[in-house]
Amino acid sequence: MNWLLKSEPDVFSYADLERSGREPWSGVRNYQARNFLRQMAVGEQVFFYHSSTARPGIVGICQIARAAYPDDLQFEPSSDYFDPKSTPENVRWSMVDVVPVRPLELVSLEKLRLDARLENLPLVKRGNRLSVLPVTDLEWKIILELERSSGLG
Repeated sequence: MNWLLKSEPDVFSYADLERSGREPWSGVRNYQARNFLRQMAVGEQVFFYHSSTARPGIVGICQIARAAYPDDLQFEPSSDYFDPKSTPENVRWSMVDVVPVRPLELVSLEKLRLDARLENLPLVKRGNRLSVLPVTDLEWKIILELERSSGLG
């Protein structure tokens, strides 16, 4: 399976991932997105998507380096991601570790929406706000074709 992870670049960008070399993908607080995190396997490929920016789009590829494990922020009362209902015996939230693979020429959301072959890609569906999404093998291939077709995004 392939995946897409969204991040606001002013919070954590693909360049930040390249600088760190490895990062836990923590703070996911949506049950469906959490369930997707729990399905991820080491070695799976992930598109890195910049959201909430002037030109949102896919900007890089990363890889799952560690499968789902408890998100430690859920246990820290000072964290914005603290969950008082979560305990070490009843973990509610998970995270994965990702490592960078390579940056991409921007494949903008606009470009993704204009390609009819991607009409079923969850990212292009109106109202989809999940930060973790599955990407089929065919969708992955099409997106890489779009990146190669022009550097214009």
